Amino acid sequence: MNHIAKFSLIAFLAFAIISCKKEQKTTEEEAATATDSVAQTESPKIVTLSGAITEIVSALGHESDIVGVDVTSTYPEGIKESAQDLGHSSKISIEAVMALQPTLILGSNEDISPELKEKIELSGTKAHFFDQEYTPEGTKTLIGQIATVLQSDNAQKLQDKIDADLAKVKELDKTQKVLFIYARGAGMMMVGGINTPVNEVITLAGAENAVEDIDGYKPLTPEALIKANPDVILMFHSGLASLNGEEGVLKIQGIEKTNAGKNKNIIAMDGALLAGFGPRLGEATLQLNKKLRANAK
Repeated sequence: MNHIAKFSLIAFLAFAIISCKKEQKTTEEEAATATDSVAQTESPKIVTLSGAITEIVSALGHESDIVGVDVTSTYPEGIKESAQDLGHSSKISIEAVMALQPTLILGSNEDISPELKEKIELSGTKAHFFDQEYTPEGTKTLIGQIATVLQSDNAQKLQDKIDADLAKVKELDKTQKVLFIYARGAGMMMVGGINTPVNEVITLAGAENAVEDIDGYKPLTPEALIKANPDVILMFHSGLASLNGEEGVLKIQGIEKTNAGKNKNIIAMDGALLAGFGPRLGEATLQLNKKLRANAK
């Protein structure tokens, strides 16, 4: 074989090897691109460990992606039918969460147990934990943070709705002192003072908390009830039901000596709506404001 033939053969082999490598690289790149495309189009599997966060995720258009929730997640209606109830976020096991094979876990730093949070972070599953501030601005911030995680463009609409509803709140004709009673039967009753979510809604609705000298939740006593002398008793629907309705509330010791007891002024609202501080915060405030104005007549 002459030198020219040898050179041609070497050149041909080199070209063939390079072409094969280019083809292989192109095939690998196409496969990677296809994989990325599938990953981007696949729906996430979300576990939400807070009622407010569940509401926000749902309102942002991802209700159908939620596969697991905590016990406080009661809205949207039917969420417990489409997603598994994992129980109270302070007692949920990592095994129960991981069994759902989530691709995203969202929770509240206030509610989740440190142990569960640590195990979730060690699991390698994408997770975000948020601080919740019980104010309108805090709620709007939370909506924005979750929208960023979900790459949603719907945050502004939800934030504007809160502002629009709060703008409809009307000044009360006279000052009303409201006492929030958290009840789980006659043997378990607490009053909500300052630094509680319900206190903020009471204030936003134009009323006063009847127990501003109490910080957080304290056991209800006849003496404290008489001293507070509320004009209105505010409760969750579930709490009212646990006392067998309004008649049960009016049997609470000391309540007959209060303005609320004498006038049978009892307001009941959905717990998740009243205390959730989710996208419906404006609705909750407006609803309480309307009920207080009606009671004053």
